[in-house]
Amino acid sequence: MTQTIVDTHPHIVSTDTIRYPVTPLKGKRSDWSAEHAVTLEELIVAMDEAGIGKACLVHSSTTYGFNNDYVVDAVALHPKRFTGVFSVNVMEPDAPERMRYWHSRGCTGMRIYTRGSTIATPWLAIDDTTAAPAWACASDLGIPVVINLHCDPDGLRQMTNILERFPKVRLLVDHLGRPPLDDGAPYLAADDYWRMSRFPNFYLKLTPAALKNVIKGNATVETAITKLVSEFGASRIMWGSNYPATSGALSELLGRITTAINCLPQSDRDWILGKTAQQVYTALAD
Repeated sequence: MTQTIVDTHPHIVSTDTIRYPVTPLKGKRSDWSAEHAVTLEELIVAMDEAGIGKACLVHSSTTYGFNNDYVVDAVALHPKRFTGVFSVNVMEPDAPERMRYWHSRGCTGMRIYTRGSTIATPWLAIDDTTAAPAWACASDLGIPVVINLHCDPDGLRQMTNILERFPKVRLLVDHLGRPPLDDGAPYLAADDYWRMSRFPNFYLKLTPAALKNVIKGNATVETAITKLVSEFGASRIMWGSNYPATSGALSELLGRITTAINCLPQSDRDWILGKTAQQVYTALAD
């Protein structure tokens, strides 16, 4: 049986701004969402062309803030092909209530968008005690939490605190967390990053953007990918396109990752391209 390919990081944006008003986090809309966004229908066409079976639709915070309606409506239309990753303000007292609401509408993951193309400096620390009720709720619901922190000393400290306080929560790090790999194999500069492998609920998203950010200096794709798998195991690494925020056809973005992981055994490639995602997001299981 051929492994189902699962994209864990596409975004969708509706052309209907009446039903789905644009209300970006911190008031600034991302360039990609205004200039080359894709609708649900366009994503489905792109997935079919690329041979991608299923996907976790990641709510676009830089388009819709904390209103996840478009993602949940999309999941409701295609519940066997998609699940959703919602976002709430974890610093607000009603965060657990909002989390349960979006979860009840078909989203099986949450994303805490701390920084990105429109937010240069993180606007919250994920281990802030104010957010503890939200983390406890994620643990109770059994949903993974996606974060886009960088794996610098401060980011690693925050992640460690969360993983120690809430050991049942699966923590998924966007774009590999941008570890310092430019020194090249054996990548000693990223020693603290490799030590995160001691947490069984620490997962990584391998995206084209991640490769672009970390394969520089003395780093090579083959040695970096091999090191990642040797430290964390392929069953804790999942592919995500970041389409269309990362430019290029969806088939092209998949091709970049497929080429990058060709150095691995087929069993490891199967985990990265689908099995890990289906294990974490059980709604997408075959």
